[in-house]
Amino acid sequence: MSIWEYANPVKFMRTSGAALPFVVAGAALCTVVGLVWGFLTPLDYKQGSTVKIIFLHVPAALMAINIWLMMLVASLIWLIRRHHVSALAAKAAAPVGAVMTLIALMTGAIWGQPMWGTWWEWDPRLTSFLVLFLFYLGYMALWGAVEDADSAADLTGVLCLVGSVFAILSRYAVNFWNQGLHQGASLSLAPGERMSAVYRYPLYLTMLGFFLLFLALLLIRTRTEIRRRRLAALLARENRR
Repeated sequence: MSIWEYANPVKFMRTSGAALPFVVAGAALCTVVGLVWGFLTPLDYKQGSTVKIIFLHVPAALMAINIWLMMLVASLIWLIRRHHVSALAAKAAAPVGAVMTLIALMTGAIWGQPMWGTWWEWDPRLTSFLVLFLFYLGYMALWGAVEDADSAADLTGVLCLVGSVFAILSRYAVNFWNQGLHQGASLSLAPGERMSAVYRYPLYLTMLGFFLLFLALLLIRTRTEIRRRRLAALLARENRR
């Protein structure tokens, strides 16, 4: 069985409809248990209770970056193979990614104020993440501004290629720059820098929950986009009669 079979809207709707209840249940279970577990962890000896913001900030930040990279892959599939489901999936993912980016920016500011003494710093790492958020807004605005769906998919696909530079910068900024206020990678494997297991395991569970939450929302929104496209085609057919 080829993966390209799922580019068929009928096949996608049937398969996603069967998988969706399990994905929703897994997302709810992992997210709730992970967050509750995380917020019940002991206080950090340096950061106190502020450390617990990582259970929202880190999963949201990772998803914000990886959602854009998923949109890049879906856009490339559309540009190369012209599969409509991939274009609609990229469109469906954008609002979810924008919300994840906003959550990461807000929780980062909440953490930064007591730790750094400021809500915002024009650190290269933080700035690249803010620019990524603006690219999300631009991507959604471009979809809404172009009436022809195929033309909109082409233009947003090109925009996604450009925005991927900032997604990669946001992902690897901790490695690119050693200056600025932003701390190092939360999940570093370097000796002496690895997060304590007390925080690491609930964080892993929360990250899984956020991934499943994104997957559930992606399936729901893509299914909605497919139905909307079908409805538009039916209305256009009726108007031609």
